Amino acid sequence: MPIFKKEKKMEVYENLEKIEKIGEGTYGKVYKVKDINTGQIFALKKLKLENNDEGVCVSTLREISLLRALSNSSYIVRLLDVKQIRNKVGKLLLYLVFQHMDSDLKQYITSYCRRLTKLPPQIIKSFLYQICKGVSYCHSRGVMHRDLKPSNLLVDQERGLIKIADLGLGRTFIIPIKKYTHQIMTLWYRAPEVLLGDTLYSTAVDMWSVGCIFAEMSLMKPLFKGDSEINQLHSIFRCLGTPNESIWPGVTKLRDWHIYPQWKNNDLRILVPDLDPSGLDLLCKMLTYEPSKRISAKKAVEHPYFADLDKSQFENVI
Repeated sequence: MPIFKKEKKMEVYENLEKIEKIGEGTYGKVYKVKDINTGQIFALKKLKLENNDEGVCVSTLREISLLRALSNSSYIVRLLDVKQIRNKVGKLLLYLVFQHMDSDLKQYITSYCRRLTKLPPQIIKSFLYQICKGVSYCHSRGVMHRDLKPSNLLVDQERGLIKIADLGLGRTFIIPIKKYTHQIMTLWYRAPEVLLGDTLYSTAVDMWSVGCIFAEMSLMKPLFKGDSEINQLHSIFRCLGTPNESIWPGVTKLRDWHIYPQWKNNDLRILVPDLDPSGLDLLCKMLTYEPSKRISAKKAVEHPYFADLDKSQFENVI
């Protein structure tokens, strides 16, 4: 972890120099930076704080709190430092320093697509295992991520590591489950119960997302690619069949349930042809309609699909 020098002239981290901008979103920018004293590379997230009078917004505080709580895991990107300042014009800024990773999974898959090759099966298996371990770690500590997608999974290509990032939509959960907003998750990775308006969802929503990511690593493209909530549901139903009360008790009682076209279930062996039988079995368990029957992250890491994976390589990794 770097030693950060005292701020000078309201400029944060005078020992860090910007190398390049590596990301930009609604709330801020992310830079690749270097510690001029040690040569270490980090990621610096500069956040815009919308309401300066009331301080840091709730979602930002939530992300910082969750990251601090979860950063001890080898499977979660490490938050190294947080600093809040006012710049010369009085605007409140928040800086978060993270360990730097080469790319994200979306970029990683795209790099293979450009070479007209697919991800090797062992890389898919290794990445999926690490993702499941990270999700299991979050769930065991009462945290749902709620926005798992390839761009929120950061990759260290040299070491073959993948880590969960961006917990801005993460929420702690309690038993009994309370109501949450259903406007979460990028559409292509959104669980059907959320698309149908269920506000009593739990950790199973993350496992649906993991299943979508698993299929995408094998196919090199998203499995379900809708351009609206209803279109996303149709995309899922066309592949997995239209659900009913016999396979998903209570589905017709969900808030946004309507009468949908009756599509038949397609064979996952046809939809995702490059997975072996154990991989297909795990994918099927992740993409189970009934949330209570969907495989948990803890059970997923014990699945036979990972039997031939050397898991010791992920122990004590920073």
